Amino acid sequence: MRIFVPLDSAAKALGADAVADALTQQIAARGLDAQVVRNGSRGMVWLEPLVEIEADGRRLAYGPVTPADVGALLDGTLPCLGRVEDIPFFARQTRLTFARCGLIDPLDLDEYERHGGLAGLRRAIGMDGAAIVAEVMASGLRGRGGAGFPTGIKWKTVADAVADQKYIVCNADEGDSGTFADRMIMEGDPFTLIEGMAIAALGVGATRGYVYMRSEYPVAIDVLERAVVIARQRGMLGADVLGSGRAFDMQVRVGAGAYVCGEETSLLNSLEGKRGTVRAKPPLPALEGFLGKPTVVNNVISLATVPVIFERGAQAYADFGLGRSRGTVTLQIAGNVARGGLFETAFGMSLGEVVNDIGGGTATGRPVKAVQVGGPLGAYMPVSKFDTPMGYEDFDAAGGLIGHAGLVVFDDSADMLQMARFAMEFCAVESCGKCTPCRIGAVRGVETIDRIAAGDPGAAALLTDLCETMKDGSLCALGGFTPYPVMSALTQFPDDFATHKEAAE
Repeated sequence: MRIFVPLDSAAKALGADAVADALTQQIAARGLDAQVVRNGSRGMVWLEPLVEIEADGRRLAYGPVTPADVGALLDGTLPCLGRVEDIPFFARQTRLTFARCGLIDPLDLDEYERHGGLAGLRRAIGMDGAAIVAEVMASGLRGRGGAGFPTGIKWKTVADAVADQKYIVCNADEGDSGTFADRMIMEGDPFTLIEGMAIAALGVGATRGYVYMRSEYPVAIDVLERAVVIARQRGMLGADVLGSGRAFDMQVRVGAGAYVCGEETSLLNSLEGKRGTVRAKPPLPALEGFLGKPTVVNNVISLATVPVIFERGAQAYADFGLGRSRGTVTLQIAGNVARGGLFETAFGMSLGEVVNDIGGGTATGRPVKAVQVGGPLGAYMPVSKFDTPMGYEDFDAAGGLIGHAGLVVFDDSADMLQMARFAMEFCAVESCGKCTPCRIGAVRGVETIDRIAAGDPGAAALLTDLCETMKDGSLCALGGFTPYPVMSALTQFPDDFATHKEAAE
């Protein structure tokens, strides 16, 4: 009998470690033939700690489980949720990137392989670099970190560059509010990220790789570092990747907590040991990246999806999706929501369906007022735009952005003027200081919103003009995208701004 207790950070925060300890003690006291396995999360946070028992060919789920429930769990009297795959939230998903997450022991490479792992890398080994890049281009995979840039085009640029050294850099600096997909995959299925980076290296001719991880993820750092050691010991990394005759090795590097280091050029500066400030472009990192060499910089989910493409084929992956948004999107549902968690589905589901049907509306039971999609730089989407499909171009047309696909739900008690002020304040605090529109504009933005709240009749026009300056003049997305939440709050929820004005008068 195997008993799965998640080591996922969310599950641990909800008491998973205490449950695992209680299980270990009870198993020993009862003399049971059972093993406690610390797996990743299945992504249903409201059910964590979600414990699964695998015995006699069946795997059944229980949750949320507390240490006090352990006795009943082992006695077989604790209410059962059935198979995870039959729980409606999970059953409606199309799990490709997250197919193994929560299902396997994250550090068991043999179990990883039994569930389809390494099939993509083995296929890629039989292809030349140009064919690997062409496969990624044919899949339609776009960057899952925010910008949605076609992954294949980035790889081709690096592959075509002439240099004595090339690098693969994984951006694991997941700093957006309401996002946790990168963390979940690194904690629950780290070998898929390593495999994706190895395939990328074979495609573009790189021999070295780095994962730039945020310091706030101690569990993910530990799991991924241990996975890299295992991969190296088993020949998945090193001088002869799976007997291919080609070399690729990688390291995990931990950042110091700057939000702006999620921007690729600031990340590269930090990775080189410099201050984490944004570089002007051009040159692009694909041509002059880490240490001035051609560098692929991709998000965790982008790279973790690559093995699926090579295992199933580019067309099989491209068959999912909507328009130019191909494959699946890993929605992270958070905030004031009844059923928060990770939901992987093909692009195309409407925002309203995600929030009301999948997420179950607000946790408070009050009406939904807004959903911020895409992190702290994403627009606040009102209920009137809930028919917008989850697709890059569709969201752009609606004045929003999908970004890293985090959704933070707010009920009707939210004050949107204060949310706009928070966006400007966040930008002011996190700015690297490299460019004036971001460094100074955000400070002036806070002051201007305070003037609106105080009843200044001309401040709203000034805020609009300031946002245009930040959008057009900032070096990176921090200053350039801050106008999205600010202007969406101002234009979509004018009553909240008028209320402050009336109160001031």
